[in-house]
Amino acid sequence: MIAMAKKPSALPRSFLSLRRLLRRSISGRHYRRTMSSATGIKAAPAQDKLKDRTVLVDVEGWLLRSPLSTFPYFMIIAVEAGSFLRGLLLLLVYPVLCLLALIGLDLRLEALVMVSLFGLREREVARVSKAVLPKFFLEDVTMEGLEAFKKAGTVVAVTTALPRVMVEGFLKEYLGVHAIIGREVAVAAGCYVGFLEEEHAGMERVGAFLEEMEETRSKGDGAVGLLGAVGRPVHHVVSRYCKETYVISEADKKAWQPLPRDKYPNKLVFHDGRLAFRPTFFAALAMYTYLPLGIFLAALRCLAFGVLPYRVSVPLAAATGMRSRLVAGPSPDASREKNKVGGRLYVCNHRTLLDPITVAAGLNKPVTAVTYSVSPVSELLAPIRTARLTRDRDEDRRRMEALLARGDLVVCPEGTTCREPYLLRFSPLFAELTGEVTPVALDTRVDMFYGTSTKPGDKWLDPFYFMMNSQPEYRVEFLERVATAPAEGEAGGHGHSIQAANQVQLVLGEALGFELTGLTRKDKYMMLAGNEGVVSGGAKK
Repeated sequence: MIAMAKKPSALPRSFLSLRRLLRRSISGRHYRRTMSSATGIKAAPAQDKLKDRTVLVDVEGWLLRSPLSTFPYFMIIAVEAGSFLRGLLLLLVYPVLCLLALIGLDLRLEALVMVSLFGLREREVARVSKAVLPKFFLEDVTMEGLEAFKKAGTVVAVTTALPRVMVEGFLKEYLGVHAIIGREVAVAAGCYVGFLEEEHAGMERVGAFLEEMEETRSKGDGAVGLLGAVGRPVHHVVSRYCKETYVISEADKKAWQPLPRDKYPNKLVFHDGRLAFRPTFFAALAMYTYLPLGIFLAALRCLAFGVLPYRVSVPLAAATGMRSRLVAGPSPDASREKNKVGGRLYVCNHRTLLDPITVAAGLNKPVTAVTYSVSPVSELLAPIRTARLTRDRDEDRRRMEALLARGDLVVCPEGTTCREPYLLRFSPLFAELTGEVTPVALDTRVDMFYGTSTKPGDKWLDPFYFMMNSQPEYRVEFLERVATAPAEGEAGGHGHSIQAANQVQLVLGEALGFELTGLTRKDKYMMLAGNEGVVSGGAKK
């Protein structure tokens, strides 16, 4: 049940007011009366009721479904901003930290912060908080909790169980929150030293913000508080300054539904990080138990695809748990005589660096893959021929035409990988090479690790991480050929090649059920890494 408490008329700060506030803080009777009052409110406030008003939201108590389960977020910071060794340390000491909760939840939080963040670079933690954590937070958001303040004029989020730096990127970028008030972690020389500021300091900041807001507000109905279960520290401050307070009990909050993907305020197209699952304590324990076997399987699978023919490596990989599904299309040689070039051009969406190898395995013959830049290690281990492009349009076209004249060619015109069910904008250069292309729809499934990353220095490990999954899956579908040459009487040129690239993108999107976007590789790297993907020498990853 959610109930609403009207703030009484303003009174001078007398001894009686102070005594009443202390009594409410200690006993919680104010909230019990609030939740049992006969106001008739049975659900979250309607959106129109909070329209254009200032709303103060308790992040853990109101917005997230599992407010007390903060371990996964700290594990993500430990692994993604630190290392798997730091994550293992956190996993080993967590049972001891749970015992600290018997002394006080705040003591456990301070210990979690110390183990997870000590020594990490401030810039790297901020990157992980913006590029990795939002996916996991969005999966934990309640639909009803978000709908309650969706049309509010100003939304201020208050967090008490997580440091501000861990939630800021998620709240601002994906939920449109205007301000975040939370506890800070001490920084020295650009690195976190692990000390979390006292809880009362964060609450004082909330009180100061609300006081300033009341002083500057010239009109309106006052601030509204959306809070979780009784007893959270933020209650004491919000109930003092907010004109109205809505409180949700833990029992009623369990009936709230997770936020569906199609209701995300901002689409989650890009995200980073290696962990593909929510790392709760027991899930993380299972991952670290499996890790030695996963490393062995990855080495075995990479070796099989690197030295054995596809008719042997594919069944061998399947015996280790790797799944491959080939949806056969038309014969790739059926109309080769219609082409003016020697090879066939295969155009596929980009899921991992293994895409061209998977296409070659599906065809059971060698192909050449063009790349803008891959690590020397990846080129050395690749079982197919690769050719680098320069991003100079004329030069790249000459190189691709020469490669296509010698044999089959695989291109990924998105220019970068995308994990989610979206297709990025297609570069139109491929449409100028031949009169028709064969679209290849690719999709992947992983259960533990993502095989893509934007983190500098880690990209050469992308195929290895994909192979480390217990049951990685690839789905390959060869589609009907698409004409790219202009029709008789139709003007060609760059405009037509753009139209042909969009047509191929549409065909692949319909086959995969993916949404089409106009986003590019630059958009991805600016969002996840804060750069254009430029590495030393000006090449792009």
